Amino acid sequence: MLHEDRLFPADADTRSVARRLFTEVEKLPLICPHGHTEPLWFSKNENFADPAQLLIVPDHYVLRMLVSQGISLESLGVPDHTGSAKQTDGRAIWRLFAENYYLFRGTPSRLWFDYTLEFLFGVTEPLSAQNADSVYDTISSCLAEQSFKPRALFDRFNIEVLSTTDACTDDLAAHKAIRESDWQGRVVPTYRPDAAIDPDHPDLLSNIEKMGALTNEDVSTWQGYLNAHRERRAYFKSMGATATDHGHPSARTADFSPAECEALYAKVLAGDTDAAEKELFRAQMLTEMAGMSVEDGLVMQLHPGSVRNHNQSIFETFGRDKGFDIPKAVNFVDALHPLLNKYGMDKRLSLILFTLDETTYSRELAPLAGVYPSLKLGPAWWFHDSPAGMMRYREMMTETAGFYNTAGFNDDTRAFPSIPARHDVARRIDCAFLAKQVTEHLLAEEEAHEIAVDLTYRLAKQAYKL
Repeated sequence: MLHEDRLFPADADTRSVARRLFTEVEKLPLICPHGHTEPLWFSKNENFADPAQLLIVPDHYVLRMLVSQGISLESLGVPDHTGSAKQTDGRAIWRLFAENYYLFRGTPSRLWFDYTLEFLFGVTEPLSAQNADSVYDTISSCLAEQSFKPRALFDRFNIEVLSTTDACTDDLAAHKAIRESDWQGRVVPTYRPDAAIDPDHPDLLSNIEKMGALTNEDVSTWQGYLNAHRERRAYFKSMGATATDHGHPSARTADFSPAECEALYAKVLAGDTDAAEKELFRAQMLTEMAGMSVEDGLVMQLHPGSVRNHNQSIFETFGRDKGFDIPKAVNFVDALHPLLNKYGMDKRLSLILFTLDETTYSRELAPLAGVYPSLKLGPAWWFHDSPAGMMRYREMMTETAGFYNTAGFNDDTRAFPSIPARHDVARRIDCAFLAKQVTEHLLAEEEAHEIAVDLTYRLAKQAYKL
């Protein structure tokens, strides 16, 4: 199904350079510093249930395309907020997906899925309604084998390190079990405090109370609340964490006085904040988190600009992460000004910025990262984690920020088998971009080989302190 020159330039000379560059990086270990795989998979190391539960039900890229064509989440086996699913027949889910696989033509999901089918399961013909059952049987047979358990796949994918994303109230029991096992795979947590920061989160107050119970801090006070975050961060760090992650609606930051912070926090606890005050609290907390990163060395990631759970009925029925998160415009220059005024020149801070708003690439993000020592640019993310999106990213960022103010690649996936597929696409696009630079005499080929390894491997390890 997959041509060996896929994603390489059509021009023969440039394609030849891309091939040589790709040979240099194709087999390098995978650095996966940000994603949403489950640590429980690796602590329990149990066989995955069936093809549908592994490849379809948890993948919001797959779900949103099918829903856009009128196919219900119920028919795709997605459980509701109680954990109950109306469709539990994996084969029926798979047949429905296969019948509609043509919908993914031209999308990165098609590239990822074909790669997974061919290189992981040995399926060499396009998925369709006609071969749905035979492909399902092939995958089911594979999934029953020891070599397809999570730890074995981790090793087979040549993953050097994988970071999960974990709530700040998580006890990290799965990570502890991994560390205490005889398996040598490196899986580390990432501190995600949004649920104890965002006043719009329905469980904010209970999460703050839980943090207080976990840390023995008086979270009814501003300083006690901050101390609880410090202690939880320290615990995550003791379990191998090197980074935090913040998925705020915007990139807005603030730098209020202690008295102003205390008053605002009191209003948050009382549930007496309007929309503007909620945004100010999130803004202040981003600055507080940056200050804590200066203290403890955890790398800070900011993923703003998504309107989460855009459809209320889907959210109420099925919960979060079902494909209804929609990008919106983001301001970085004004929004980050308070934080950068305070910490932007401090080399102890490492802040990696992501965006869903491509209009900010060359206008805001590249100039900011091109001057502030604390800033790095995360890769093309989410809706732009695609061949064309990655190429636009390189073309718009490189002239101002260069290669070395970026953080390499991360796959940001919930679908574990797609990890090597995503890295394959990123490596091919980077080689295609570099090959064009070589043939246009902007880079020597020797330099391009070095940069290819940096973009594939070294930069992610350095940026995330891995």
